[in-house]
Amino acid sequence: MSFKKFQLNEKVLAGVTAAGYKKPTPIQDQSIAHIMDGRDVMGLAETGTGKTAAFVLPILQRLMQGQRGRIRALIIAPTRELSEQTHEAILQLGLKTKLSSATIYGGVSVVNQINKLRSRVDIVSACPGRLLDHIGRGTIDLSSVEVLVLDEADHMFDMGFLPEVRKIVKHLPAHRQTLLFSATMPSEIRSLANDLLSDPVNIQIGNSAPVMTVSHKFYPVQTEQKTALLKDILKKTDTQSVLVFTRTKSRAKSLAEQLNRGGHNATSLHGNLTQQKRKQSLDGFRDGRFEVMVATDIAARGIDVSRISHVINYDMPSTAEAYTHRIGRTGRATKTGDAFTFITGQDAELLRSLKKLLGDKWQYQNVDGLTVSPSVCESMGTRAGQLTRPGGNGRKLFSSRTPSARRPQGRSFKDADRIFWSPRAQQAV
Repeated sequence: MSFKKFQLNEKVLAGVTAAGYKKPTPIQDQSIAHIMDGRDVMGLAETGTGKTAAFVLPILQRLMQGQRGRIRALIIAPTRELSEQTHEAILQLGLKTKLSSATIYGGVSVVNQINKLRSRVDIVSACPGRLLDHIGRGTIDLSSVEVLVLDEADHMFDMGFLPEVRKIVKHLPAHRQTLLFSATMPSEIRSLANDLLSDPVNIQIGNSAPVMTVSHKFYPVQTEQKTALLKDILKKTDTQSVLVFTRTKSRAKSLAEQLNRGGHNATSLHGNLTQQKRKQSLDGFRDGRFEVMVATDIAARGIDVSRISHVINYDMPSTAEAYTHRIGRTGRATKTGDAFTFITGQDAELLRSLKKLLGDKWQYQNVDGLTVSPSVCESMGTRAGQLTRPGGNGRKLFSSRTPSARRPQGRSFKDADRIFWSPRAQQAV
């Protein structure tokens, strides 16, 4: 099985060969033909399985015919990094096509973006906020868009982008092809997404479970011992590039600084950085100048680094779905990887969910002097204020005041909102 079966234009196929792609991944194999046939597609697959190429290749194929220099494909993503990743994939796979691509997102000069748009582009990869800014300024023309892609759709909806998506859709032609690609799709969002698509082909690869080429190890640890444990792991483990996740921006920054003082080449990626510094961090992590990147969940969307051998959850994610997203940064494209997760007593509920999700693909890990008994963490969910460290003179192991991790509150996607953004609902008014 190879990409030749899709009968791609020879210039598109040349890009596939130059990129080193040998055979389609399952999501590519099942979706490319439908997209090339003009069908709307809802593609659900694990992170790291090739969703980007699954929609980029059919778009390139379609745009080889017809007039150049008009925006005929619009790709909307939740983060700047993901928009850049898509843009880079377009440039790589479309190297021989002479199709032009541009990125639109905040944090950088709007003037440079306006100049790029004036040079006439074929594909735009954008974040909602800055795209609406250009629409308001009249500096972008979306009247020729033939294909709309919502990438990482679940995360986009979770971040509260529904009003922005609704406004953008109003500026697009009613007759178009719409594609949604995502790692997860909760039922509530799926129902609303179906309103945006017309008779879509539904493609699901796996059950949105964590990548099975990754080993999963859990380290029961006191909160105050996390940094020491991380340093010990980095010192004793054979790694390539390591991605460390924290729950907050301030912790990502401070932890990276501590690692640097400890002799590690570390950088951080979080929402408080300027776009230039974010790019410097990502570029340095990709080319190996930084061996460790400490990041938050939102900032890490779009990180596509083949060298990542380990993902370390310094802080537990808020949901099992977020765990899937995080560890999907390693073990990509059939490579193997390792996911290490630090667990405290406040993580007992999510720990049970992850055990159920992973089946027998996980194990506890012990490090003398740094970790504690797993039973302590497992029981802490209901006894946080009672447990003490064995032999610790009655000192509490974990503070009972620490709030448990909760999923960030997204905007409401009630049925009443559908009329404002569903083309189908608008036609009925």
